[in-house]
Amino acid sequence: MTPEAYVQQKAAASGSSFYYAFLFLPPPRRAAITAFYAFCREVDDVVDEVSDPGVAATTLAWWRSEAAAAFAGQPTHPVTKALMPHTGTYDIELGHLTAVIDGCQMDLEQSRYLDYPGLERYCHLVAGVVGEVAANIFGRTESATLAYAHRLGLAMQLTNIIRDVGDDARRGRIYIPMSELKQFDVKAREILDRQYSDRFTALMRFQAERAERTYDEAFAHLPDADRRAQKPGIMMANIYRSLLREIEADGFQVLHQRTSLTPLRKLWIAMRTNWRGR
Repeated sequence: MTPEAYVQQKAAASGSSFYYAFLFLPPPRRAAITAFYAFCREVDDVVDEVSDPGVAATTLAWWRSEAAAAFAGQPTHPVTKALMPHTGTYDIELGHLTAVIDGCQMDLEQSRYLDYPGLERYCHLVAGVVGEVAANIFGRTESATLAYAHRLGLAMQLTNIIRDVGDDARRGRIYIPMSELKQFDVKAREILDRQYSDRFTALMRFQAERAERTYDEAFAHLPDADRRAQKPGIMMANIYRSLLREIEADGFQVLHQRTSLTPLRKLWIAMRTNWRGR
């Protein structure tokens, strides 16, 4: 299997909403974002799928050395072999890859966040930096587009956190800041034990309202000059906002299930965004 086939298979198999936006890109940009996304998936899977923390830490350290070797001209993994031809064209730097690894490293080292600024730091590494790289690949011409990309990455990561409260709890992780649990009088044990309450619903509504505001803030930063080029990011945002609203309409039943949109619905949202341009 060629490196290009490997990353394509990795992206398609994930079932991610990102994949549907990639379909509308011209081949060179699609190849670049697919390779970068596959890298992010590989690193994220280390934390989510490796049960032994020591093994996971060792594997992340390997990815760190592999990234450095790849930028030194010696990639060995199919993902880095597929990605390296695109780094110069789309301004992908070693620091972008190591930031993603740093974010996943945080998952190994902490399972709680005291306050929202601490959570934002994590989101910057695992989503804001990803948004920046994606914006460059899609075709960024304005510096203001970077602010849009980082805010959009944050909004999408906040949506992920809302969707995955139950799944994360089963891994012993709670991403909702402890200060906000206290604000709404929700105990960590209630989340870990999957206990619903009016207090929990109010907490989750607070999380959803913040995510919605963050989407609005992101688009307020997007310059008109880059709006057409950034259409794939707008597709992803529309898919994620639809997911967020589905969760809200369902009463935030996220402790015992993981809400998702069907592939056909994701494709329809992407196609509608492509037609409408927003």
